[in-house]
Amino acid sequence: MKHWLFEAERKRRRDYYNDVYLKSDAWQRKRYVVLKRDNWRCVYCGARATQVHHNKYAKYNIGKEPIEWLVSVCKNCHDSQHH
Repeated sequence: MKHWLFEAERKRRRDYYNDVYLKSDAWQRKRYVVLKRDNWRCVYCGARATQVHHNKYAKYNIGKEPIEWLVSVCKNCHDSQHH
């Protein structure tokens, strides 16, 4: 029972993060600041960055992650970070 509740809460957080937060104006502003800070370059390979990767997640504080936890990445490097 406890495991089921944990998984349900995890899914709820993930759905909110993907369906609400990443589409918010707040995220778009933060994303722009990170890309600009990193000169639109992937911090791993130097290619043109098109995405922002969380090095850490604020598990219970979605949207309150500090800029220092975010880095600019290209799609290939971002995909490799998650696989």
